Amino acid sequence: MPAPHVLSPAPKAAILGGGFIGPVHAEALRRIGVEVVGVLGSSPDRAKPFAQSLGNVTIYQDLDQLLGDPSVQIVHVASPNSLHFEQVHQLLESGRHVICEKPLGVRSFETASLVQLASSKPELAAAVNYNIRYYPLCMEMKARIAKGDLGRVINVSGSYTQDWLLSPRDFNWRIEPDGGSNLRAIADIGTHWMDLAQWVSGLRIEAVFADLSIVHQTRRCPAGPSETFGGWGGERPTVPVKVSTEDQGSVLLRLGGGARGAFQVSQVFAGRKNRLWLEIGGTEGSMAWDSQEPNQLWIGYRDRPNERFERDPALLSTAAANATHYPGGHAEGFPDTFKQLFLDVYQRIANQQLQNPTYPSFADGHRELLLCEAIASSHREERWVSLS
Repeated sequence: MPAPHVLSPAPKAAILGGGFIGPVHAEALRRIGVEVVGVLGSSPDRAKPFAQSLGNVTIYQDLDQLLGDPSVQIVHVASPNSLHFEQVHQLLESGRHVICEKPLGVRSFETASLVQLASSKPELAAAVNYNIRYYPLCMEMKARIAKGDLGRVINVSGSYTQDWLLSPRDFNWRIEPDGGSNLRAIADIGTHWMDLAQWVSGLRIEAVFADLSIVHQTRRCPAGPSETFGGWGGERPTVPVKVSTEDQGSVLLRLGGGARGAFQVSQVFAGRKNRLWLEIGGTEGSMAWDSQEPNQLWIGYRDRPNERFERDPALLSTAAANATHYPGGHAEGFPDTFKQLFLDVYQRIANQQLQNPTYPSFADGHRELLLCEAIASSHREERWVSLS
């Protein structure tokens, strides 16, 4: 009898993209019993090591070949951002379920059309991989706020900081403008923070005031490919490239219910490898969570000692307990969030329960594009910008 967190039988999957995040998808799929039957990379040669790591699965020459493979029922899109819209559109039209890495597209009119297309195909799962929602203690925060533990939410603040682009010799395709909002730090990691903050608090961001900055006006681009988090790779030949996307930024927020907040995003913050910090304050208490200590939740009070709550499924709310598979004291982290999100999607496919999804939807992905465009406009025009 399979464990409750392993699907049997499961749809067969293909993965688009084999850089940093594609193998993370593959590893999570293996853990839940989903077979990956093929991969599509930027070229067959670049896809070969990834395909071999999965047991010499099919290497598709192009998207048309993947679309012609009748064994593929669901596709994980982990390709460069600029390709998402066209690939997702074709996949949905072909009748495949889709789990897409963020962003869903690079322009809001693209994502709006994908929301409309997904709505016309209610038999298909259409998810965006905002995996940070699936840390059990993020779910616990959401559950406690929803039942009123903090009273009325009055402040939502935090940050998402990294240092992998601290040096002017650090370079990656993400540095280049996307042709849409042309944001980088905000679009790359800030969208994760905004999605989590809104989902946990239950409040929508209604207006933004942004101040963004470029720390390195010129960077050294390596002559060959450069992987995410890979550094600049020693003494490879480089060429200077003018930078037009932000290294860091700060955004003031107005949220529903009169709440206020702010967040900072930086990819040039020394010593912070990948830290998301979320703090939510209410009229009766507050809570804070740090992605680098994901199994602890800080709970603050005015009139009694503060608490540090350790993840323990025996003490969690129902939703949070369902998203943890190990006893208290056995750490769960980043790879587990992918597993939990994919289980959510695949179980709903198996049960044909795709209406009102609990997983992040295309509508959520579209909202993040609207936020990015509002932040870009706010920075450019130096004013508050409201979301319609």
